[in-house]
Amino acid sequence: MKQTLLMMMLAVQTVAAAQQNSPKATADDYRRAFGTSGRYSHKMRLGDVRAHAIPGSHKFWYSVTDNNQQLFKEIDADRQTVTLLPGNPEPPRKHEEHGPARHWMEVPDEKDGVQTSPDGKQQVYHKADNLWITENGQSRPLTTNGDSANYYSAWGTFSPDGRFFATVRIKPAPKHYVYYVESSPKGRLEPVLHKQEYAKPGDSLNYRVPVIVELATGRVIEPSTELFRHQYYVSAPQWEADSRRITFEFNERGHKTFRVLELSAETGQVRTLIEETNAKYVNYNRQYRYDFKNGRYILWTSERDGYNHIYLYNRQTGQLVRQVTHGQYYVREIQHIDEKRGVVYFSANGPTGLRQSDRKKSVEDPYLIHYYKIGLNGKGMVCLTPEEGNHHVTYTSDMAYLVDTYSTVTTAPVSVLRSGKDGKALKTLETADISALEADGWKAPEVFVAKGRDGVTDMWGIIVRPTNFDPAKKYPVIEYIYSGPGDQYVPKSFRPWMWGMAELAELGFIVVQLDAMTTSFRSRAFEEVCYKNLADAGLPDRKAWIRAAAGKYPYMDIERVGIYGCSAGGQNALTAVLQHGDFYKAAYAACGCHDNRMDKIWWNEQWMGYPVDSSYVACSNVENAHRLERPLMLVVGELDDNVDPASTMQVVNALEKAGKDFDLVVIPGAHHTMGETFGDHKRYDFFVRHLQGAEPPKWNELKNQ
Repeated sequence: MKQTLLMMMLAVQTVAAAQQNSPKATADDYRRAFGTSGRYSHKMRLGDVRAHAIPGSHKFWYSVTDNNQQLFKEIDADRQTVTLLPGNPEPPRKHEEHGPARHWMEVPDEKDGVQTSPDGKQQVYHKADNLWITENGQSRPLTTNGDSANYYSAWGTFSPDGRFFATVRIKPAPKHYVYYVESSPKGRLEPVLHKQEYAKPGDSLNYRVPVIVELATGRVIEPSTELFRHQYYVSAPQWEADSRRITFEFNERGHKTFRVLELSAETGQVRTLIEETNAKYVNYNRQYRYDFKNGRYILWTSERDGYNHIYLYNRQTGQLVRQVTHGQYYVREIQHIDEKRGVVYFSANGPTGLRQSDRKKSVEDPYLIHYYKIGLNGKGMVCLTPEEGNHHVTYTSDMAYLVDTYSTVTTAPVSVLRSGKDGKALKTLETADISALEADGWKAPEVFVAKGRDGVTDMWGIIVRPTNFDPAKKYPVIEYIYSGPGDQYVPKSFRPWMWGMAELAELGFIVVQLDAMTTSFRSRAFEEVCYKNLADAGLPDRKAWIRAAAGKYPYMDIERVGIYGCSAGGQNALTAVLQHGDFYKAAYAACGCHDNRMDKIWWNEQWMGYPVDSSYVACSNVENAHRLERPLMLVVGELDDNVDPASTMQVVNALEKAGKDFDLVVIPGAHHTMGETFGDHKRYDFFVRHLQGAEPPKWNELKNQ
């Protein structure tokens, strides 16, 4: 007991000593922080190229900013010339009124709309739970067995020969709603109650069965559901060119199986063309499918070998022809398939061994995106963008030329014209000028790499320092976190202004961000750490990375580490102080999905699985709120239509019942937010108080000056 007390006293003394040699945020620091955006946002010249291919030609036009003036230029790729244009070549877009947009959480009933036959003589639409057809001015029911419990969708398609209509029958599920009270609506005194459709994990879902209706007879071909029974979703059917078959996709509830299926209009039989299975989850949002116009092949992407790669299937037999791409890299997107030449164009991130010009260089950031082409036979892969950097490309319609803009977080953008044959740089179009940024004190973040929890895997991140950085001082560390699976989050392209991080750094902090395990685009295993385990959030990797950075840079004080984030990042930030409070000493958590049972169905069942089980409880910040021992600021927008605000308020309830001290900031009228201007200021003050041990400047003092 005495030894424990002694260790605690020594820790307190260590922190106190560090605080004495630590910057203390002043009113001038706050003014500099608040002015970061205006100081840096428009100081880069010729770095924001936005290229557009002119269809049917070997020409492009692009816009670029020079000294706050927007310029427009045209490229003749054949002649390798650039001409200044007198104005924007794109005609002004007409504003069309479409009425109120459907909220992205709403599932449409698919009863609206009219579908017209290929010859224009027939129209099919929904009426009284059935399909009706109009021909020669006369309308009649096409189906008669639909009812409110199992109706026909109007969102179908005619077969190319006009003989059939393919759609789905829908067994509707009860809808789940959430409610928001808008406390301070504009133009009225009384609050407004809002109601929003919002399916959550475990909710029942619509059941969809593809059907084919013969127009001449009204005969309905409704197949067995054996191959698509336990549904998360079944897609709308698509016709084959021969009008004999439709294809559709089946995503199993729980996402362990995904199939591309074919339904015969002649036999009513369903067969599997492609099947993906995984013991944890199939990453269905990553999959890409291209059906060849000749009907012979399907191009498909899959993570089945641990990385996202391209596969070629025989369309007629459903057999795999070959895996087109191989290796420890990650295919990000398919830009084009040239069926005639047998070439696929794609982008990918991964090791530098893919690019011949890089073989003698040190290891490149594995998240940087490059562009490639490869034969459908799996041979002849060519990197079209070999220079180190994160690339963004625009091709001519025939893929003969490309405009490539590339940069890193530490190197300014360069835009070049390249050959689509071999990637050879034909002409430098623009080279960004950041001299005005640097003259204003701007400093690039540092890219830092260190091993994660396993001592083997590299974690890549950035370190942001204040512009008045003094290595003789001791700086508290703040991590900006978003560890939701589905993407990677550390910036990889040049940014004059590191939003949020730069402001905090100006107050006297070292601010860091990294992509740890549970995030995407490294490998399937790297991401799958999240499965039924979103509370992991890569936090063991993050702690190892920060410790490694502090080992190299002694001015980073890892006895004073804070963390902040929004949405999944808000969940991560609170989890950090609940589960790793020995390391993270203060957390700002905005609009967090603190209990995955309370959040949107598609995001949470993808990573936490179905049915809802004890893993949801174990990962819940509500269930673990009693563990709080560190300073916490919770933030919520009262109209958050992304994460149910009740998710935050249930944490509040649990903390109050556990007798815990914390701060709560509610932003009236705000939706999904980091906190808006008010919350930003509160976040600055929160970390200054709890990590610097200083009292922030009075708000009126800053406002009056």
